[in-house]
Amino acid sequence: MLPGYHRRMERATVRRRRLALATLALLAAAGLAAGAIVGGGAGGSGTGGSGGDRSGGSTGSTGGSTTPEEKRPTLAERLTPSQLAGERVVVSIDGTGLTPELRHAIHAGKVAGVVLFEVDFPSRAAGRELIDAVQSISRPKVLGGLPLLVMTDQEGGQVKRVDGAPDSSAATMGAEGPSFSRRQGRETAANLKSLGVNVDLAPVLDVGRPGGVIADTERAFGETPAAVVRSAIPFARGLEGGGVAATAKHFPGLGTATENTDFEAQHLALSKAQLRAIDEAPYAPFIAAGGKLVMLSTATYPAFSNRPAAFTRRIATGELRRRLGFRGVTITDSLGGAAVAEFGGQREAAVDGAAAGDDLLLFDDLPSALAGHEALVKQLHAGALKRAPFLAAAGRVLALRRALPH
Repeated sequence: MLPGYHRRMERATVRRRRLALATLALLAAAGLAAGAIVGGGAGGSGTGGSGGDRSGGSTGSTGGSTTPEEKRPTLAERLTPSQLAGERVVVSIDGTGLTPELRHAIHAGKVAGVVLFEVDFPSRAAGRELIDAVQSISRPKVLGGLPLLVMTDQEGGQVKRVDGAPDSSAATMGAEGPSFSRRQGRETAANLKSLGVNVDLAPVLDVGRPGGVIADTERAFGETPAAVVRSAIPFARGLEGGGVAATAKHFPGLGTATENTDFEAQHLALSKAQLRAIDEAPYAPFIAAGGKLVMLSTATYPAFSNRPAAFTRRIATGELRRRLGFRGVTITDSLGGAAVAEFGGQREAAVDGAAAGDDLLLFDDLPSALAGHEALVKQLHAGALKRAPFLAAAGRVLALRRALPH
């Protein structure tokens, strides 16, 4: 019995050794497969070395790791704080011409755009010469030759800064219908583009109300949201198709205002439901049509805030961006108007507008613009204006400038 017992024990030992060797072989194979996956397939090292780790993280086998590939900075992230603040500033020339101070501000990247009025066009040739001179000023190399925003209010009717198209008021375009409005938009784009203007501060999307200043001055395309959409959006499409950016105004709506906010503060006692169902309604089709800019009103809407809309985050960001989904560039109405003067100075308005979510701040004169620029830089350094949303706003402006004809 004893010899047989030994033989059985020897056979069992052999089986255990063979099983152990087979198990080790399986584990080794599994380890090689895992190494191949982590190491990036057949081209990887399979040993935990960094050469095959395409994910940029640890391979997990030897504790080795690689430095994650650095994300390439955006153009906005490459700008200095002064240049970043400059992407938020638009200034009216208003007959002052290209002064040495304005030239220096543009050269330093403190200004993203200019606004022109009738006085800047004593003749078409003179207007074109002024715009060419503005665009020819050398700017920070990092901006890569992006064109300045050159804006004017070419609505038609009583609000025109230069002769030529549009030949009709918004009220007439509304009465004539979409084909007529689209043609007027195309002709307006050709008119402005021939001068070097690349942004039209039109169309007005305010839903006109009887007795309201917008309807009384024939600036409204209609008295209902549907009527406004029917003709204002084709006008905007005509502009955009002709290479001139369209600007819808004055969000969330000035249809019930009895006076222009440039001349008198307006407090519009409309409910949120009324504003959303009527006054804000034309903006969704404008956004869907690819409209580039929206101008924010400086009237006050107590349903949202006791501050002008342009300085109210619940309107500039909450209503326009979050509720309606606008991803383009926002611009304030004039910061030199009576509505803003009642609220505070242009320097304070610059910071409040930026905090509310306005991308561009429209100043009436260069001293105010430079004061506003200085305030933006100061608050950005102090952290009162958060860097991430500031970068996002500047990025939207830069994208608009890049998309405009050079």
